[in-house]
Amino acid sequence: MKKKFLSNLILILFLNLLIKPFWILGIDRTVQNVVGAEEYGFYFVIFNFSFLFNIFLDLGITNYNNRNIAQHNHLLNKHFSGIVIIKLFLAVVYTIVTFSFGLAIGFNAHQLGLLGFLAFNQFLLSFILYLRSNISGLLMFRADSFLSVLDRVLMIIICGVLIWGHVTSSSFQIEWFVYAQTSAYLLTALIALIVVIKKAAFKRLNWNIPFFIMIIKQSFPFAVLVLLMTFYNRIDPVMIERLLPDKLGDTEAGIYASAYRLLDAANMIAYLFSVLLLPLFARMIKNREPVVHVIKMAATLLIIISSIVAFGCHFYSYELMDLLYVAHVEQSAEVFRLLIFGYIAISTTYVFGTLLTANGNLKMLNFVAAGGMVINLVMNLVLVPRLFAVGSAYASLVAQFLTAIVQVFLVQRIFKFEVNYKFLATIVAFVAGLIVINYLSRMLFDNWMYNFVVMVVASLLLAMILKLLNIRGFITILRSEETG
Repeated sequence: MKKKFLSNLILILFLNLLIKPFWILGIDRTVQNVVGAEEYGFYFVIFNFSFLFNIFLDLGITNYNNRNIAQHNHLLNKHFSGIVIIKLFLAVVYTIVTFSFGLAIGFNAHQLGLLGFLAFNQFLLSFILYLRSNISGLLMFRADSFLSVLDRVLMIIICGVLIWGHVTSSSFQIEWFVYAQTSAYLLTALIALIVVIKKAAFKRLNWNIPFFIMIIKQSFPFAVLVLLMTFYNRIDPVMIERLLPDKLGDTEAGIYASAYRLLDAANMIAYLFSVLLLPLFARMIKNREPVVHVIKMAATLLIIISSIVAFGCHFYSYELMDLLYVAHVEQSAEVFRLLIFGYIAISTTYVFGTLLTANGNLKMLNFVAAGGMVINLVMNLVLVPRLFAVGSAYASLVAQFLTAIVQVFLVQRIFKFEVNYKFLATIVAFVAGLIVINYLSRMLFDNWMYNFVVMVVASLLLAMILKLLNIRGFITILRSEETG
């Protein structure tokens, strides 16, 4: 299984690192610079609000299905036609709930109009993720890897033409950005649907009430988990906009969005690990295979990546924000240098939380996520009126780290992994080395980009010296015969 994990990780990382950074830093960043922080903040608030209730689009079915199909491939034919009906019904429920809450908190007609398109986009995205859960559950990781970037490739083409193609005399509008997402999601969903239909030998939709009830009951713990995690991951800009007066709320939400964008880009890497790990862990647990070697490999790789990114971005926060944006650079840098440390905690969650999910420890995870949500909400209420977007960054950081620490403790307790004190000491030494390397690197050249590159190279060399990164070992695994 180590070979399957590592070989497919390389493919999915290559494709996503090829496409998604250009989307986030080339297209998404350009859109914000073109429309301005206030207008983008308006979009970002509605965008995150549309996320808050997307659990009603899924009710945990995607995560349940991924784990279930990985353990029982033969159920794809039976479950697919029925789950599609459930997804369509849930889309109606989601729309009603989302618009009801939008009206309740006072969204105006302009906000509700944009919410309509973003809600439809959420349905398409949820449907794509469900389709992909079948594909990855069958361990068809190569097909899933290409589907994971297809929507972004299409968005890059559409937005690139609108921004730089001179096809219209009007200035770029934030609504066009949303329409481009809709078009890309539609085409991606169609292609993913064709792939799954071929594998499922699909003939017709199946209306079966007892089946619907059974699926919803079994997926409900996953639904609660997703809902709680969505709230403490996506509530920040909504809280900023609601707690601050008028245009200040939109502007501060836009500043938060500027800082969050690079964290979101980095999260892509950690998320890709979980995409591979969930079905692998589920299959290994079903077959009673030891997971310790895979989890150590995944955790070590993510510790290296997330620590280098977090400390590097912290020390070079102003330079990075100045490179990306034309307004509110100092404020964005102040938020970013706090927010980026959350990447270490999020990466930890994507490994250890994924193992707990695959093992079926949903009740424990739900308590942890509920605690994280409460901490995040309370800290936002206290800090945002005083510190604005910076206060929200503190709230996010504390919630992420506390939930990550608890998940690591739960994994150690449930799976009875031995505490490797030598490994922990090596991690501490690596982090200390990163601080020194970043501090010294800023003194080398007048051009900060050269210093940043030196910092990354030196950090990777440090990981090799401390034997956290073993290139020869990875090559040996890739050349070995598949035994999992």
